[in-house]
Amino acid sequence: MPDSTIQQIKDRLDIIDVVSGYLKLEKTGINFRAPCPFHGEKKPSFFVSPTRQMFKCFGCGVSGSMFDFIMQIEGIEFVDSLRILARRAGVELKGYNPELQTKRQRLYSLCELACAFFEKQLNSSSTGKLVENYLYKRKILPETIKQWRIGYAPDSWRTLSDFLVSRGYQREEIVEAGLAVKSDKSQTPYDRFRGRIMFPVFDLNSQVIGFGGRVFDENPNKKLSEEQTMAKYLNIPNTPLYDKSQILYGLNFAKVDIRKSDGAIITEGYMDVITSHQAGFTSTVASSGTALTEQQLRVLKRYTNNLFTAFDMDSAGGLATFRGIDMALRQDFNVKVIAMEKDKDPADVISQNATKWQKAIEESKEIMAFYFDSTLDKFDKQTPQGKKDIANVLLPQIKKIPNYIVKNHWVQKLSNILNVSEQSISQELGNIKETTKKNIYNVRTPAAQPINVLEIKDKTRRNLLVEKMISSLLQHKESKEIINDDVLSVCPSYAVSILCAIKDGTEESLDKASGQVLNDCVFQSEVEISDKPEEEVMLCSSFLAKLSLKDKLSNISNKIKVAEQAGDAETLNILIQEFNELAKQSKV
Repeated sequence: MPDSTIQQIKDRLDIIDVVSGYLKLEKTGINFRAPCPFHGEKKPSFFVSPTRQMFKCFGCGVSGSMFDFIMQIEGIEFVDSLRILARRAGVELKGYNPELQTKRQRLYSLCELACAFFEKQLNSSSTGKLVENYLYKRKILPETIKQWRIGYAPDSWRTLSDFLVSRGYQREEIVEAGLAVKSDKSQTPYDRFRGRIMFPVFDLNSQVIGFGGRVFDENPNKKLSEEQTMAKYLNIPNTPLYDKSQILYGLNFAKVDIRKSDGAIITEGYMDVITSHQAGFTSTVASSGTALTEQQLRVLKRYTNNLFTAFDMDSAGGLATFRGIDMALRQDFNVKVIAMEKDKDPADVISQNATKWQKAIEESKEIMAFYFDSTLDKFDKQTPQGKKDIANVLLPQIKKIPNYIVKNHWVQKLSNILNVSEQSISQELGNIKETTKKNIYNVRTPAAQPINVLEIKDKTRRNLLVEKMISSLLQHKESKEIINDDVLSVCPSYAVSILCAIKDGTEESLDKASGQVLNDCVFQSEVEISDKPEEEVMLCSSFLAKLSLKDKLSNISNKIKVAEQAGDAETLNILIQEFNELAKQSKV
């Protein structure tokens, strides 16, 4: 790809806008910061520089340009990040040969083409018109259908597959994208979705990565297939693009408003999200029919710490729902529960009365208050057995609260409700074994190419000292005379060239790799502004000088062993004398 095209994308996009599509950035001086999405932390160490158009985490060391950020956070290759940002910038990728697409790119293109096919079927086929009328009856507006790209899959075995094959895709690729199914009865795979309303699933960049389909019965008297009877909603399986445990449906449209309102409403289904957004509740997403997962929470943590759940807590999947909420609590989310009417989902409530849904959100209860109310409705708090049952349900939930003040609040409340002493409650609380806490940040993101010149695992204490000294020197170049042979002798090669360039004032002549490291150090000097940078330089230099002496001592020590083995007494005496003199200098 020509450098001019890459530069054109950089000219049209700002890294702040790109990164803020994923993280909630906070302005600090001339830069912006946020908790790092690539490692777990509470104090933000991830910085983005609008001046330098780069990012860097001073905790884990990851850094780079807007292209590097997209590669790392999406787990994709450079060509894919280029395509994403080019589309966002409105830049045409000239000379881009579709035949040279990577496997992943072909799957993206295949899913996009399938989505267009389903949209065409909705708009043009006779059954598609019936589907549109059904959606209108559900109070879904035409512009909403267009925005969410709702479509229709014909009730036939291979219509989609044959269409995609005619456009140059292999049937194996269609299977890999989750849109076709292999059968033991036939050598030719058949379409997974047949006779269904189609809901494309988007990634954070609004690229189609998967689909869900709802059964549409145009003829009430028609006998549904066994598959349709079993599954009102059908989703594709996990694919190279789509992972159900990581995707939150609608987040591509909701992420900005989640950040603005500092809260996310989490529902269970496609129609819940679509109806909510149409009615103005644009911070709504869906967990795609699953309970909240660690990966989904990890994504939500980028935007907000406040969750409003709109799940059916009494459903068959209720236990999994509670596990998801427990994970959210352990990760310090503030969780509230929106009270749901029996046999009604958010889409039903909003379609009937959006004001009623707004009121339900405003009256949502903190999760512990919900646990208390629902438990007290089930047991008699006046009887000994009832008190025991209530405690057995609520104490494990209280035990999970990480904040001791909040925990003590609920201990007091339970004590008052059961009319027993706080000491008794605390004793029982101590008898409960706390479940193992899991760290959502241990979940691995799909691996992308390393984006730093030096991977952080290769950065020794020496490397970090050198880069700290460089960033301090950039704040106080008058200290550059400290750069001498002893310091340079213990520096890695990339740092030697940088330090020499700073000393000679020839930074512009550095090669690309060293220039990137220097750029990182410049950024570090802007973020970690020191009141006395000259003292920082001296301190780093002193440590490096000691490391230099230790290296020399280690080298002489190895030579002494060789001289002893060779029986060379004269050389041995000279080496011992050198060792002793250096040992005095290092004071070890």
